[in-house]
Amino acid sequence: MRIAIVGVGLIGGSIGLAAHGRLGATVSGWSRSRSTLERALALSAIDRAGASLADAVRDAEAVFVCAPVGVLPEVVGEVLACAPEDCVVTDAGSTKRSVVEAIDDSRFVGGHPLAGAETAGVEHARADLFHDATWYLTPKPASSGVLFERLHRLIRDLGARPATIDAATHDTMLAAVSHLPHVFANVLVAQAATALGDERLPATGPSFRDATRVAGANSAIWTDIYLANRDALVDQVDGAIARLEGVRAALAAADPDAVTTWNDAAREDRRRLLEAQLAGGPLHELRVSVPNEPGVVATLALELARAGVNITDMALYPAPDYSEGVVALWIAGDEPAARAESLVADRGYPVARA
Repeated sequence: MRIAIVGVGLIGGSIGLAAHGRLGATVSGWSRSRSTLERALALSAIDRAGASLADAVRDAEAVFVCAPVGVLPEVVGEVLACAPEDCVVTDAGSTKRSVVEAIDDSRFVGGHPLAGAETAGVEHARADLFHDATWYLTPKPASSGVLFERLHRLIRDLGARPATIDAATHDTMLAAVSHLPHVFANVLVAQAATALGDERLPATGPSFRDATRVAGANSAIWTDIYLANRDALVDQVDGAIARLEGVRAALAAADPDAVTTWNDAAREDRRRLLEAQLAGGPLHELRVSVPNEPGVVATLALELARAGVNITDMALYPAPDYSEGVVALWIAGDEPAARAESLVADRGYPVARA
């Protein structure tokens, strides 16, 4: 397989190493920094350094754009302008609405691997970075079903677990579970610094260290993330302020019942969230007959995602005349598979369990 990587840093370099090791792929790369390309070549993260962006992607079957969030729409647009017509183009940005809404091309599928490290740069790239990591895919209804299936399978082959989600839901979710914790970490260290003044930080348990581990994360990356997802993040900050005001009122009133209720509710919320994360079950294959129409596969994947059903794997089997085809979907868990089967049938598509 021929893969191109635009932006060969930690994520791009790790994609290249994984593509080599797991797929035996040929990998070309491009970066505005010639020294970065030379390091990527020396580390075997890429096989060939493109003389230009167009040269790097000229014969690619899949392109991964690993540029900063703030410039993703521009760079993805440049890639699509010179990528082959049968090439799938994706990105690795941690916010999705800004790029997905800006790009109107059936070859593009937004992406976000939940993988990374405290360090940056291709010299820290690892072939196993994506092993068993969730990799979000955010297709639009107009996304090519054939190219979406190619990317879905490619992500699995890289060792990750693809999960389909719409861009707005992705950004709302990440605002709550990733971006807001970064905001809190920054606030907590500022609060502690103000409270202590010039005093030495006293001996503490692990809670402060753990809660502030991500404080002051790389501004070259995180300023773009905060601003690109500002609408969803502002909503989450507002919600957090309301909850802080609630516990403040309970503390000011010295109300033990309210404080206990608040604390117990947090324990229950955490238990529920962890149980949902660990849920799995047996794998079921559903075979869905669909017409050969633009957007059918992407729309089906998005509707299942909205219903809380994740597609573990998928494959397309077109009819000889390409008028219709079968989409094979593998779903983990008895209840999610039954929900998926019901949803597909309600849309009028013939569905059977293999």
